[in-house]
Order: sequence, then structure tokens, then C-alpha cells
Amino acid sequence: MSGTIVVLGATGYTGRLAVEALLRRGVRPVLAGRRADELARLADDLGGLQWATADVTDPESVRTLVGPGDTLLTTVGPFERFGYLVAEAAASVGAHYVDSTGEVGFVREIHRRYDDVARRHGATMLPAFGYDYVPGTLAGALALAEAPTAQRLEIGYFATGSLRNGLSHGTRTTMADGLTLPTTVWRDKHLTDVRTASAVSTFRVRGRRRTGFLVSGTEVLVLPAAHPSLTSVEVYNGWFPALSRAITVTSALANQLTRRPAGARLVDRISTLATGPAGGPDEAERARTLTHAVARATDSADNTLSEIHLEGPSIYSLTGELLALAAQLLDTGAAHLPGVVGPIEAFDLSVIENECAQIGLRRTTT
Repeated sequence: MSGTIVVLGATGYTGRLAVEALLRRGVRPVLAGRRADELARLADDLGGLQWATADVTDPESVRTLVGPGDTLLTTVGPFERFGYLVAEAAASVGAHYVDSTGEVGFVREIHRRYDDVARRHGATMLPAFGYDYVPGTLAGALALAEAPTAQRLEIGYFATGSLRNGLSHGTRTTMADGLTLPTTVWRDKHLTDVRTASAVSTFRVRGRRRTGFLVSGTEVLVLPAAHPSLTSVEVYNGWFPALSRAITVTSALANQLTRRPAGARLVDRISTLATGPAGGPDEAERARTLTHAVARATDSADNTLSEIHLEGPSIYSLTGELLALAAQLLDTGAAHLPGVVGPIEAFDLSVIENECAQIGLRRTTT
């Protein structure tokens, strides 16, 4: 059942990490992007891979990259701006699809637009299959497997080691933009949008209490569907726990400012300055940090019924490995369902847990 795996955005920071992870799996993908000279150099550097040019603003050029049964892996963002044409191109020809988005609104929208199309063509689409948001989804599913009657689920994303110099340009851009975008949560058995960083929650990580602020995550989309008892699912970011409460104030101020044109321009300017240079941390910098995801399942009185901790490689190393894993599983026909689905819908929970353990994302203690 295997076809061709195409990596769109291969010359970018995350794209190259995904390509290198595929090569370690013995897969030789086709590299794709806008710039022929950069693609040719990268293809040569990586052992003479095939490459093809495509522009994400030209759906026909993307559509020619893949056919039925092929797999399109894309890292080209922001996905709200560039992702829809790529997703449509894959769905329309019956190609499987996986991306690195962290934009929950984009995930909701491609489900609305392309789920039926992908199902008709027998294609599986796996958005947000990187650090955003596989660790939290896996931890949450494992916690709910231990406590199937739980009503509330809180998920926290943390890092061990400093991320001061360890964030990519894309991540900084997403974080800066995200302070003025709504966060989607599952409350009272409904999806609802609230202000990002409008709440904080505290988790125990490696024996220390660490605080995160409220953010969006696809966990709120995929886990309630499999666990009808859930009345609440919320996701928190604790990368900079000492700043979590200050970020709640910053978010409130930024949202007030953006209501006026002059304020919106000021916030946009500050965000631009905060994003820094292109690229991301090198291998040495990535080795200084680990990711840590925790899921806490509770009853209606907030009594903890189950708590799962997962620890693994750095944000970016893990994302590259997860994208490669998803592409290979799709390529070999391992997905259970066509359409736009989440990790636990597409694959057995035991398969995802075992495969993630192979790339270093494993259970750990508090």
C-alpha cells in the first residue's frame, strides 16, 4: 500500500528535521518547496533525494506533487494563511496528509471543509501531529484509560531546562500572535472560545509545583468525542512558569489594545520585534531541554483519579520525529479511519504509545 511521501517546506527549519527523521527510518521522501536552488542543495546534501517545486499559493502546483495513496507532509505556516490550499489539494486527489500546525482554529476549519472529501477518497488527514499536540493527547488518553469516568481533564505542557534561547522563529511568532487570539476549551460539554491566558493552573513536574497559562490545544477537539463523560478539557502552557501570571495580565492588556486601530498597530509592532531571527535552535541547544506533558483526570469535585506524565526530546526534535512517524504509518496503511482525524482516532492507543516510546516520548514519574 505504500506510495510516495512528499515533504512540503523541506528547506525550512521544521521541514528539514522531518526529512532527517524520515531518512533515519529508511524512507527517502521527495522534497518540495518554492525555491529550486535551495531544494537542489538540500537534496544533494542528503544523499541525492528527489525534489519538486510547488507554491502554496498555487493549488495546482501542490496538487501535482501527490496522487491517490501518496502522503503529503507539510510544515508551511502560518497555516491559517497558507494551509487551506495545501489541505484541499491533498484531500481532492486522495492523498494522505499530515502537518505541524499548532493553530486549533485551522484544525477545526479543515475538518469542516475537507473531512467529507477525504472520506470519499479514502484518505486520512492528521493535522497538528507534532509537539502540537500529540504529547498532551497521548497523556490525556492514557489518563482517561485509567479513569474512564473522569469528568474533568487538565493538560499541561512544560520543558525541563531553559527555553530562553531554545525557541524557533515560528514558535515565537505563534506565541506572540496567540495572545490576541481566542483559546478554545471544552466546558459544560461544549466547545467555547475564551481569552488566551485568562486562567492558570498548577501541576507537579519533577517534584516541583509549576504553573501554566490557558492555551488552545486539539485535545479539546478529540478527547471528548471518545469520552462522553468529560464535561471539561483545558490545556495549559508552562514553558515559563514564573511568568504565567504576568502573561495573563499581558494578554488582557493586548486584547484591550487591539480593539483600537492604533493599539492594534502597536501590538503588531511589538510582536514583530519579539519574534526574532528566522530559524531555530541547533542540535546542541535542543539537547539542553526535554519536553514534559502531564494530564490530570479528576471528578466533579476536583479529586484526582489519574495522572500521567510523559517526557521526551526537545520540542523541535520531537516534532520532526512525530511527523516522520505519522507519515510512515499513513504510507503503510496503518490508519483505521479516513477523513480528518486525531491521533487516537487514526491509530490504536497502544500503537501510539509504543511508537512514541521508540522515539523517546515515554511515561515518567511526577
